[in-house]
Amino acid sequence: MKKAKILVVEDEEDIRELIVLHLKREGYEVDVSADGSEALKKATSEKYDLLILDWMLPGKSGLEITKDTRKHYTHEDLGILMVTAKSTNSDLIIGLESGADDYITKPFELSVLMARVRALLRRTDGQSTQLFSLGPIVIDEAAHRATIEEEEISLTPYEFKLLSTLIQNKGRVLTRDQLISEVQGDGVAVVERAIDTHVFGLRKKLGKYSEAIETVRGVGYRIPAKL
Repeated sequence: MKKAKILVVEDEEDIRELIVLHLKREGYEVDVSADGSEALKKATSEKYDLLILDWMLPGKSGLEITKDTRKHYTHEDLGILMVTAKSTNSDLIIGLESGADDYITKPFELSVLMARVRALLRRTDGQSTQLFSLGPIVIDEAAHRATIEEEEISLTPYEFKLLSTLIQNKGRVLTRDQLISEVQGDGVAVVERAIDTHVFGLRKKLGKYSEAIETVRGVGYRIPAKL
């Protein structure tokens, strides 16, 4: 089975070499870049499965690279993991809304980084034929497709998994820890605000159905049994 191809964009040599070392140990094919402008050319001219990039870079910033790359790749075609020292809630939201799928702050544990990498590279195997729905909202897991009133909506991999999990458990309250386990995968250390950020982004994309995702204060989230 062919291993994924990953582009690592990091201008700090020690961090870049450490990330590359661990990726290659896992058997991934790895390209590198220390310059944002060069990285954007690579990302848009070659086929990658995952992009790991710092926010602050010479040439173009990681934010610019993410926005420009999303013009060429969907979330299903390319995962983008932003690695940065920026750690405020507003930075997290800006990074995810720019088109990044996940966000990890420096300093980080390599085991956590690798868990995030594996989670982003995990793709639907195409064997599931189940459809899940809540009124006009329909999830097709085999096709990795979500529609509202038969119109497709563009979701990040985490937003898709979050919506699918909530709909499959409609009527039940799911704690943040349960959602983290379902959406991020086991063994991934992640702060609860990451799930809150994914919920925030998902609600925006649900439009007039945004209130279908109910916040249960102090516990987690719930989607109703029916709309």
